[in-house]
Amino acid sequence: MARILPSEDLLMRMQRDVQRAMAGDRSTIKWSMVIDLAKCVGCHACTLACVAENKLPPGVVYRPVLEEEIGTYPNVRRRFVPRPCLQCQNPPCVKVCPVTATYKDEQGITVMDYKRCIGCRYCLVACPYAARTSDFGEWYTRDTPDQPDRIVGGSACAESYERHPAAEYGQKWPERKRSSPIGNARKCHFCKHRLDKGMLPACVTTCIGRATFFGNRNDPDSLIAELLASPRIFVLKPELTTKPAVYYLK
Repeated sequence: MARILPSEDLLMRMQRDVQRAMAGDRSTIKWSMVIDLAKCVGCHACTLACVAENKLPPGVVYRPVLEEEIGTYPNVRRRFVPRPCLQCQNPPCVKVCPVTATYKDEQGITVMDYKRCIGCRYCLVACPYAARTSDFGEWYTRDTPDQPDRIVGGSACAESYERHPAAEYGQKWPERKRSSPIGNARKCHFCKHRLDKGMLPACVTTCIGRATFFGNRNDPDSLIAELLASPRIFVLKPELTTKPAVYYLK
């Protein structure tokens, strides 16, 4: 029997859910993400979208896709596990920050204040999911030779990408020199700058398998609330009592 396709793309419903949440009382919003491991094909489109959206330098990845082999030989297969910051409701990283540069905002997102961060990296060690990285000021075009009057070469490539200011947290960060966010800890923030404009995170919109879902878990009419009621739902390392806001479907 042919599979009956949904009447609309799930992205459209999630977009309405986000816009409805942002148009109402924002103090009641608690953002959550659900990732369906049965749908993820390991294309890494979400990883690349995140890098492009946040202008991430070498060594800084907010949303890696982990791979694991499951089953018993000869019945084995590979499973792909996207792992953004899990936005813990009881985050260890917040507790260890000596300058309160990382904290929970009113919508449940663990965010960074780059201007307060001193680069001690305590939060990197405290995170049990290895969801934080440090920005050492690397450039993709660092060793690329220049080609004068050409559209390729170090300067041309840098001007077209790396010198453009990133829009993280709704700010236009300056050219990558020695100022923030260089030297800081960095992490996924659910594309907060997009949410503030009623847009879905970049990783959600680029998932080709529609394996990533997003919305306000406090809204009973949202798609995310429906998914959280599924018996397939689980979280990573539940024994740590960090209470992640990123859930998975088996």
